[in-house]
Amino acid sequence: MKHIPAFLHFAPIYKDYLWGGNRIAGRFRRSGCPEPTAESWEISAHPDGDSTVDYGPLAGRTLSSLSSEFGRELLGSRSPSPSRFPLMAKVIDARLPLSVQVHPSPADPSANPSEFKNECWHILGTEGDCAIYAGISREIGDATSLRAIATGDPGALASALVRHSPREGETLYIPAGLVHAIGAGALVYEVQQNSNTTYRLYDWDRVGPDGKPRALHLDAAIRSIDFSLPAPRFIAPSHGGAIPGSKLCLKTPYFELDEVSGSGAVALGGETFNIFFVKRGAFDLEAGHGERFHAAAGVSLLIPASASYSFVPAAPDSAAIVTSL
Repeated sequence: MKHIPAFLHFAPIYKDYLWGGNRIAGRFRRSGCPEPTAESWEISAHPDGDSTVDYGPLAGRTLSSLSSEFGRELLGSRSPSPSRFPLMAKVIDARLPLSVQVHPSPADPSANPSEFKNECWHILGTEGDCAIYAGISREIGDATSLRAIATGDPGALASALVRHSPREGETLYIPAGLVHAIGAGALVYEVQQNSNTTYRLYDWDRVGPDGKPRALHLDAAIRSIDFSLPAPRFIAPSHGGAIPGSKLCLKTPYFELDEVSGSGAVALGGETFNIFFVKRGAFDLEAGHGERFHAAAGVSLLIPASASYSFVPAAPDSAAIVTSL
C-alpha cells in the first residue's frame, strides 16, 4: 500500500447557483471562480462533486477512491463506514437567500439513511441586514397546518420561520428534519454529512436561469420535517475543544468543530481524520517524514487519521476551524 501524505489538498469544486455572490474569490484570493459563486465544495466524496487531489504524489486521485483504498488509515475508527468518507465541508456565499428547505431525516420512515443530512453553519461574515432562518413557529405544529400554508399562501412560510441574527464566529447546528434557510448576506463555512438531498418548501417566488420557477418538493419535505425539533441557538466558541488550547465551536454525534488560533500539536491516533480550514491569516503545518504545508486563508486540508502533526500561526490574528468525528 502506498504511503498516504499527512496533508491532502483538493481542488475546490464550485457551484454557480443563482443566489451566489463573489466573496469567495475576493476574500480568499481565488481565481477561476464562476460568476456567481454560490458554493465551494472544499472536501467532498459525493458523486455530485468528488474532490480531486491537486498536487503531490496522489495528484489526480479522488477522495472517494482514497477512502476506498486507505480505509481506516484515512478515515479512522470513528467513521461509520470503513471506506466511505462521512462528511462534506463547504464555503457558502449567499448574495440572495437560499430556498426554505429541509433535508431527509428519520421523521420519514421511507427515507434512505444514507441521505440523512445533519449540518452546521459557522459564520465567516455578514453583510447588510443578514438573517438566518432555522425552525418554525410553534403555531405550525403538524404536517396538516404546514401543508395548508404551503399550498394556500406559500409566501407566509417565510414569516413562520424563526429568524436569527448571526454574528461572525458563531455556529448554528441544523439537524436533519429542521426547516431552515440561509439569508442574504451570510458567508458560511458549512460542515455536513455526506448527502446532497434537499427538499424545497418555498423559493421566494423567483425563477431559475430558464425563466421558470425552480421545482418545489412539498410532499417529500413535509414527510421529512421533525415537528418536535425546537428552534436552535447560535453558539459562541468556548474553552474545551478536542485539540489542546482550542475553543469548542460545536459538538454533535456526527462531527465536532474546534477553533485554533495559536500553536498546537495533534496525534490523531487512528481515531479520526481532521479537516483543517484556515478562516483568516495563515498557518504553517508540519508532520512526520518531513512533510510541511503553508496554508493561507481559505485553504482546506484533509489530515488522515493515521497522522500526527503540529501547526503554528504564520500571520497575525490567524484562526482555523478543525473538524473531527
